[in-house]
Amino acid sequence: MTQKERMEKGIIYNPNSSEITKEQNVYMEKLWEFNQLRPSEQDKKEKYMKQTFAECGEGCYIELPFHANWGGKNLHFGNKVYANFNLTVVDDGEIFVGDKVMFGPNVTIATANHPIEPSLRADAMQYNKTVHIGENVWIGAGTTIVPGVTIGKNSVIGAGSVVVKDIPDNVVAVGNPCRVLREIGEHDREFFYRNEKIDWENL
Repeated sequence: MTQKERMEKGIIYNPNSSEITKEQNVYMEKLWEFNQLRPSEQDKKEKYMKQTFAECGEGCYIELPFHANWGGKNLHFGNKVYANFNLTVVDDGEIFVGDKVMFGPNVTIATANHPIEPSLRADAMQYNKTVHIGENVWIGAGTTIVPGVTIGKNSVIGAGSVVVKDIPDNVVAVGNPCRVLREIGEHDREFFYRNEKIDWENL
């Protein structure tokens, strides 16, 4: 079994294998060019995402710079995904992002991890585990999502959280490690911030 095949199976492999780095470097060069685009060149941004990402739906937008180990090759975007500045995806493994997900600035999503065994880490060995983010999720600024995590639909992850375990649907979760604070409910349909009411009739 080649190192690339091991990588694709999610088992321990050597990411410095020439077979892997040769392909990866092509994507890194494309990513460098992507990050040089002007804010007005949205058509070129969309072209990059459609051609390079594993999947990219309609109406997606990324504020540059964008950082990715494989340029987004293993990133699956649904429709109307928005990413603020400095989204970092360690996309050695697959990352699935549902429709209408919003990322605050400086969010990191990692799929790659390293064994605890020191001799394996000394040889730079790693493994990758898929991350899933459900539709209509809001990931707050500065959040880190670790390998293998699933975040359920409609949930909100508070700024600065470190998500190390799965998060269910329809909750607000915060902290390091990230924990469920409460369910999203009727209070959230009435108030948008503390005691400030949502003026539904004017929206």
